[in-house]
Amino acid sequence: MKFKLIYPKWRKLEGQTTFNLPPHGPVVMAASLPDYVDVSFTDENVEEINFDEAVDFVGISMMLTVQIKRGWEIARIYREKGIKVIFGGISTMLHAEETLQHGDSIFLGESEGRMDEVFRDWEKGALKPVYNYLNEHPDIATVGPAKRSILNRPLYNHKGVQMVDLFHASRGCRFSCYPCAVSYLGGRKFRPRPIDKAIEELETIDNNRLFIVDNSLAQDKEWETDLFKAMIPLKKKWISHTIDDDPKILDLAAQAGAWYVYQAVFDTSDYIKERIKKYHDHGIGVEGTILLGLDDQTEDDIKRLIDFLLEIDLDLAEFTVLTPFPHTKVWDDLLREGRIFDRDWNHYNAGQVVFQPKHMSADRLQELYNYAWESFYKEESQEQKMFKLFSQVVLKEMNDGTFVPRKRELINKSFGKQVIR
Repeated sequence: MKFKLIYPKWRKLEGQTTFNLPPHGPVVMAASLPDYVDVSFTDENVEEINFDEAVDFVGISMMLTVQIKRGWEIARIYREKGIKVIFGGISTMLHAEETLQHGDSIFLGESEGRMDEVFRDWEKGALKPVYNYLNEHPDIATVGPAKRSILNRPLYNHKGVQMVDLFHASRGCRFSCYPCAVSYLGGRKFRPRPIDKAIEELETIDNNRLFIVDNSLAQDKEWETDLFKAMIPLKKKWISHTIDDDPKILDLAAQAGAWYVYQAVFDTSDYIKERIKKYHDHGIGVEGTILLGLDDQTEDDIKRLIDFLLEIDLDLAEFTVLTPFPHTKVWDDLLREGRIFDRDWNHYNAGQVVFQPKHMSADRLQELYNYAWESFYKEESQEQKMFKLFSQVVLKEMNDGTFVPRKRELINKSFGKQVIR
């Protein structure tokens, strides 16, 4: 049977450099499908959907809240043709009740070991409205390599440079950050993959540059140490969220190919300064992630934070406004206080204010968000700063013999589209 897996498009934030990375959720889900399923994949961000393609069953994988309205529209088109549609992915879990109104079925949770049931039900014409495995996680040791063969590789290439591949070495998170839904989605327990399983998958990825998408690698020092030691011979270069700032672990991370990390900058403390310095001392770049609009932030606090960012040696910065996604503590608080004024999910892109801040108007917070981007990138554009980080990884690759030149046949294309050099 032919199964069509679709990743809906969404409108990117204005003024920011856009790179389309190969999505992770669909390739992980595809790996869990029964062997008899013939799966094809369309990422609508890089290619159009062929609604005339002959398919038997459609799956729509949605990671972001800003994808869901487009996902619902795609489902409507297929269902009018008499084709059953099942939804899955992070934003399906966050918007389950609404999404169920637009599909024949929704899948909640992690897919390993569960897809046989779904496809048997489909074959019998008895698809369940809801497959709820949110609180029943599969044995992490059963998680194998993602099925990246479904990706159309040239569409994730910018002027001959292949984009990073996404990979996960663990699931779950023992932390419970205020604006985050991870504890709802994956549980409060840290679930690391066995090191040999993680390395086995890394060896299958035909790309030297990776984004390790784990919520945080800094959750178990012994496992983190063992992972980095095992990664060293692979000579991969990678980006990740937070890693432990213990000098011994940072040294191993650098040897294992750490390119740069995302580091939350939540205040102007010496702790933040020192943490960034530790990364840089080990040759690891830092992209600061800065959340604006928290209740303890006044306008002066935000301005001081922006000034602080210009003083410290960040390689990149990414600014977001507090966004009350469902199933987070911030959603519960702002909903209870009647401060959410915009329920258009297309606006929940972390760059548009959809709630009433405590210490300023919504319009003023939006202005400060725009000011933050403009101020940080005033002297050097985002593209220029990205190029510096890119140059660093190229130098590392040339030094260890892993550098792969640009693909000449794609040098005039960006994500499948012709560009003028």
